[in-house]
Amino acid sequence: MKRELKKVLGAALVAAVFLIGMALPASAAGPAQKNLILATTTSTQDSGLLDVLIPVFEKKTGYFVKTIAVGSGQAMAMGQKGEADVLLVHSPDAEKKFMTEGYGVNRLIVMHNDFIVIGAPADPAAIKGAKSTVEAFKKIAAAGSLFLSRGDNSGTHAKEKGIWKAAGINPERQKWYQQTGLGMGQTLNVAAEKKGYTLADRGTYLALKKNLGLEILKQGDPILLNVYHVIPVNPAKWPKVNADGAKTFSDFMVSAETQGIIKTFGVEKYGGALFFPDAGKKEDDLGK
Repeated sequence: MKRELKKVLGAALVAAVFLIGMALPASAAGPAQKNLILATTTSTQDSGLLDVLIPVFEKKTGYFVKTIAVGSGQAMAMGQKGEADVLLVHSPDAEKKFMTEGYGVNRLIVMHNDFIVIGAPADPAAIKGAKSTVEAFKKIAAAGSLFLSRGDNSGTHAKEKGIWKAAGINPERQKWYQQTGLGMGQTLNVAAEKKGYTLADRGTYLALKKNLGLEILKQGDPILLNVYHVIPVNPAKWPKVNADGAKTFSDFMVSAETQGIIKTFGVEKYGGALFFPDAGKKEDDLGK
């Protein structure tokens, strides 16, 4: 009799636990697929921003984020192959093509900073007095002064190529033009070592400035605007991507809490923000 009663009580307990589990909301039960692959730019990693944001996201949501910091072009290539769940990138023209071809969903603006032209204080091409960034690039070419390009199909590289095109100059195979094939932080180190010019995002430069010995020689030009978007990879193309996790990360990046963190990131350490939050804004209104 006692044995039968134990069986009944045991079955009832199992049923109760099952029903409670079924009644729990998804957030309380935790994400079904905990691992999330984020493909992003080296600037978000090198600047230290992700070191602040990712732990907050993981603690709030229960996801574990694997961050792969490469150029924006490489990040989008990963998205095209279904090798990432969500992207955080800064190459608008390539992003629009990525969306048009159906590889991404719900591209949202997150933040911006700007690109800057930096070089040794001696400024051998005398670009500091140039009226525009395009003119500065023309002066570098005319002087044959060393220019370090990332050469990695990143958002920074895409911007640089656009400026050379606007200047009417093809720097490829010129002795003064060298491609590192490296990320932003490493390219800055090469530029510092060789005392050459380069194009950098302000956030990474400020984060590494102390040990570089390089100065900002051109800034503030509208052509130097640098905008970041978050893009979940389309599960219709790649059913195995973590669509729920990607949407959760996308929502997190544009949330009021995260935008507040972005707004103050770097202020205490560098005396100014490294990025400016833009959730809900239109790209055409930035930099005005």
